[in-house]
Amino acid sequence: MRKMKWLMYIALAALLLLGACGDGSKDNSSADAGEGETVTAGGQADDSAEGEGEDPEGEDGSGAEADQESGEEEADAEEEPSEPLYELNEATWAFQPIGDADPQAALLTFDDAPDKHALDIAKTLKEKDAPAIFFVNGHFLNTDEKKALLKEIHDMGFPIGNHTMTHANLKNLSEDEQREEILGVNELVEEAIGEKPRFFRAPFGSNTDFSRQLAADEGMLIMNWTYGYDWEKDYMDATALADIMVNTELLNNGANLLMHDREWTSEALPQIIDGLRGKGYELIDPATIKLPEN
Repeated sequence: MRKMKWLMYIALAALLLLGACGDGSKDNSSADAGEGETVTAGGQADDSAEGEGEDPEGEDGSGAEADQESGEEEADAEEEPSEPLYELNEATWAFQPIGDADPQAALLTFDDAPDKHALDIAKTLKEKDAPAIFFVNGHFLNTDEKKALLKEIHDMGFPIGNHTMTHANLKNLSEDEQREEILGVNELVEEAIGEKPRFFRAPFGSNTDFSRQLAADEGMLIMNWTYGYDWEKDYMDATALADIMVNTELLNNGANLLMHDREWTSEALPQIIDGLRGKGYELIDPATIKLPEN
């Protein structure tokens, strides 16, 4: 009996000893990892981020910041305006090349917008990758729908010019009336598209000393035209209009082509664009025209 008790004591002591050794092993594994290091699942310290000469932030740190800065620089470069390629000759109302710009070029413009066909004209221009300027009358911007239509045309990439509020002959108006005719359109256009016009065309090409000064004060380039036909009875037909616009003897380098928001003009436009290009004419991008400095 006494022998049996001693055997039980010995077994109990052995169990206690084994338990104490197991707890010591567990504590050592944590202590060996060291302060500030990461212990992996395998019990190894992951110190790769602390290696000599390595960037602890890697691709997500300074490298990412450098890429971001590079991207911002590229975006700034894209936003910088390009040097002008053409300037207006007010003696002839044609455009002269600047530097190495192609002299055989012509500008497309459309007055009296947005009446009934301006959006169709803009869509044709977009499909043909043909730049142009739309000159608007304020009395066509008397509804939210027309303002939205103008914004749609502008968002397609076409600049909007000022063609006065009511298409009146400025030479028959007082200075105050001329001011209302011109500044009223600038306000409506800015409300519709978020920016003021940079081009001005007086109805009938009838400028005054006052309108010239006011346009200059507003930073707008005064622009008449070289030729146009679509208001004449003989050319209120798409076929006849396309023929005269391309084959007139008035078509010369830098020609400033006047057209209007008219059904027959819209129908003739594809042939006009193809005909001009077929004769070797480049279509002037309004963004490359030299503008007056504010």
